[in-house]
Amino acid sequence: MDSTGKEREAVQLMAEAEKRVKGSHSFLRGLFGGNTRVEEACEMYTRAANMFKIAKNWSAAGNAFCQAAKLHMQLQSKHDSATSFVDAGNAYKKADPQEAINCLNAAIDIYTDMGRFTIAAKHHITIAEIYEAELVDIEKAIAHYEQAADYYKGEESNRQVVFVKCSANKCLLKVAAYAAQLEQYQKAIEIYEQVGTNTMDNPLLKYSAKEYFFKAALCHFIVDELNAKLALEKYEEMFPAFTDSRECKLLKKLLEAHEEQNCEAYTEAVKEFDSISRLDQWLTTMLLRIKKSIQGEGDGDLK
Repeated sequence: MDSTGKEREAVQLMAEAEKRVKGSHSFLRGLFGGNTRVEEACEMYTRAANMFKIAKNWSAAGNAFCQAAKLHMQLQSKHDSATSFVDAGNAYKKADPQEAINCLNAAIDIYTDMGRFTIAAKHHITIAEIYEAELVDIEKAIAHYEQAADYYKGEESNRQVVFVKCSANKCLLKVAAYAAQLEQYQKAIEIYEQVGTNTMDNPLLKYSAKEYFFKAALCHFIVDELNAKLALEKYEEMFPAFTDSRECKLLKKLLEAHEEQNCEAYTEAVKEFDSISRLDQWLTTMLLRIKKSIQGEGDGDLK
């Protein structure tokens, strides 16, 4: 059956499901098998949703999954209701990002009520990603990453402690990166220092600590050169392995160039670092902000 046929069949199933739901509300049906008709309607809505997916009618698929989710809740089946709301959110993501967020929030409410905070955190991340990529609302993306991190941190007492710590850190690092871009440097510094401190004693994660201390120092540097020097000394004392890192050596060269107001030396240090470790967009942005505080910094390029 082609997609048009699937869509036609899905519409028929939706109509039949609606009849079952209305029939379940009658007095006699309520006494004899009302729930059975609701269960049948649930199944029909779900089948219709999957047919709409095949036909790539994402809004209709999302709506059908939502109808199933509401009926599952009526049947006191919280897990099935949450699953259907997630399915609805995934369908709406392709057509209506805001409606996708509404459905995922509905699923999150159910999962948190059930105490399933790790799953709720995962869906907060999905919402944050929709705000990042589709709706371009960074403040709301930050809020959902922060909520996800809080939920993950609340689950650190369970057996998957390494997984939830890593998941929480990933969310926090997203928040820090956006905070710095929005010039909320103190917030970014606190997160980078927190994650760096948490990882430096972990044999599996400590290699990443130098990156987080490096980013924290750059945020300090944008605000105040002296703060950056003091922070660098603190990080070297806390984490001796940082001293021999390329990131630490670059910071020292940049601080020296900045103190001397030597734009050429600053640019040369960045070029040397970039030739071995390619600068990403975030680092490029932060390094340019620092460079612009050097008098007569020229065209604002790093290379």
